[in-house]
Order: sequence, then C-alpha cells, then structure tokens
Amino acid sequence: MTTDLTRLRTLLDEGTPVNWVCTGDSITHGLIHTQGARNYVDHLHELIRGDMSRVQDVIIDTAISGWRIVQLLEDFDRRVSAWHPHVVTLMIGTNDCSTAGVFPVIEPAEFAASVTEFVARVRVLGAIPVLQTQPAIDVRNAPERARIAEFAQAIRDVAAAQDVILIDQFARFAEMGRGHVNDIAWGLLGDPFHPNAAGHAVLALGVASALELAPLPERDRVLPALRALAHAAR
Repeated sequence: MTTDLTRLRTLLDEGTPVNWVCTGDSITHGLIHTQGARNYVDHLHELIRGDMSRVQDVIIDTAISGWRIVQLLEDFDRRVSAWHPHVVTLMIGTNDCSTAGVFPVIEPAEFAASVTEFVARVRVLGAIPVLQTQPAIDVRNAPERARIAEFAQAIRDVAAAQDVILIDQFARFAEMGRGHVNDIAWGLLGDPFHPNAAGHAVLALGVASALELAPLPERDRVLPALRALAHAAR
C-alpha cells in the first residue's frame, strides 16, 4: 500500500469531508460518447455520496475535451487549486500522443516530465494525486494515436518514480479486448478512442477498486450494477 493510499484510507475512516477533483480530457469530461448515460465521474458521485453515505464529500469534474497536459498545467488554478482538493485524479494522454491536429508532436519523455510536474503541484496543495492510464483504443481506426501505449507506459513510469497511486485503465481495456477482433474491446468503445457507457462503467470500477471505495453490503447498489454493465459488454 502506498503512503498516499494510507492517507486516503485515514481520511475516509475518520469521516473527513473530502473534495475529489477529477480532471483530464474528453474521456473524463464524459460527454457525447456515453449517449446520455452516466460517465465514470457520475458513477463515482453516486457511489461515494450515495452508497457510501459520504454526503459532505464533493466530486468535481474539471476535465475539458481535447486538452493535453500542458494546457492543464497552464490552467492549474482553475482546473485544480480553486477547489481545495483532498484527492486529484488525472487521466490524460489520449490527445498528447496524437501526431495530428494543431498541437506540436511531443515525445513520451516530455509528456512524463509534465505529468511529474502536475503531481508535484498537487502535492504542494497537500492533496493526494491519483494517476490513471488512458483506455486502450482502436489504433487501426485512429492511426494518429498509434503511440498511445508508450504514453500509457509514461504514466506508469511517473507513478512508480513518484510513488503515486496508479489505476491502469489501459491494461484493463486491453485485457477485456483479448480474443476479440484485433484484440479490441469493441463493447466498451463509442468510437475508436472514446469509451461508451459500458466503458465508463469499467473506468469507474477501476477507480473504486484501486481506491478501495466500497459501501456496507446493505447499501451496495452501484458497484453490482456497474459490474453487470461491464460484463454484458464483453
């Protein structure tokens, strides 16, 4: 167990009202590709403030579609600091790895350096950083994002070097895709790289598992529903 996970466990066990900030790009923004269904941050909201009865907690989604890590760093005060967070989750890299569009092409090492800076800024706030790898995607139909596995590895490397909680969503999506056409978890995607409703269920389950978020058995509604949705999409 990392020091950060121990800190989080203490916050939860002591009943401290927690401000959760979830930030990143369109995947965390969670619009359009869910077709009106809840995104993973919405599911966490219901799990934490509903099933876990942590009604004084606040779960805030500050992600913006199309953004990269450099933009998050430039707008760090609005995206993160202004909310006085206790926990900050970051899922970023699906746009950073792209070799198309208006942004300059960056290398995984540059990306890792920026993520490391993000982690450092979160810790200056006294908050707990949580890093998530991006979901695995359909590279054949999104060739401009063919380097995404390298950027997922960069996230893993930063997490290991900085002793940060890591939620390896990329590995989970890749595992669920094995045995399907081109080893893609088609049932989890709304397009080549955006998760659909089932994909967001898998993302939420990943966060809940890694952060050990679970209600008492008699109030356990959200997690079984998410498991069922994820299973149906296999």
